[in-house]
Amino acid sequence: MAGPYPTLVSRMIDSSSQELTKRRIEEAVEIIQDARHLVAFTGAGISVESGVSPFRGPGGLWNSYDPKYLELSYLTRHPDKCWRILKEIFYEHFAKARPNDAHQVLARLEHRGVLKAVITQNIDNLHQVAGTERVIEFHGNTRDLRCLSCGEITAADPQVLEVLPPTCSCGGLLKPDCIFFGEAIPQKAWLESRREMEAADGVLIIGSTGEVYPAASLPHQAAESGARIIEINPEESNFTQAISDVFIPLPAGAAMNRIEELLGR
Repeated sequence: MAGPYPTLVSRMIDSSSQELTKRRIEEAVEIIQDARHLVAFTGAGISVESGVSPFRGPGGLWNSYDPKYLELSYLTRHPDKCWRILKEIFYEHFAKARPNDAHQVLARLEHRGVLKAVITQNIDNLHQVAGTERVIEFHGNTRDLRCLSCGEITAADPQVLEVLPPTCSCGGLLKPDCIFFGEAIPQKAWLESRREMEAADGVLIIGSTGEVYPAASLPHQAAESGARIIEINPEESNFTQAISDVFIPLPAGAAMNRIEELLGR
């Protein structure tokens, strides 16, 4: 008979882990309260709780779709085939998503003046839907379409996507206004992100694994300038051992709710 000891040990470990997480959240709150310029840096993990699948990892979109559909060269060679997949991913799958608690808490922190900006790797528009105003879309967005011929921007309204591939008034091919493989980061987003990280004395990393560059270089830039780094991820990332001052091993919504509770509304 195994007796009560394995269960007792398990409870002790769980209790110890919970106490450690509680202390880390308290430390994170102290950093947030002390920060004069707090910036959030968000990745795919913040939107998982909204039903948006990440591109990489378990359950990622690349397990179901070939990454070639986000290659600019493939889009221009096979616009019909490519656009059928893009519509399915971006305008059917993403369209069902709604902001979760983490998006909502960040929006409230901005409205209180605690948070100065959100730099996001995501293209799902959920920060704006939640009410955040200062959002830097590092990889662009899917709510707009850009003409590959004249550069004109068109809203990705359902009627525009009725006939695939969608075309501009000039006759050129439209693409989602997000970064495809083979495209550079928009200069405006790059410069604004760097300025925010230069000014930051506190950074909230939420749901980013730190694998995708050049986006992943931004928190490193802030850390090198002396900013305190809070990381919220269910598991350790490339940031954790490298630059994170406080690592909170929780889903984004649960962690942000607890942080907001301690900050007080």
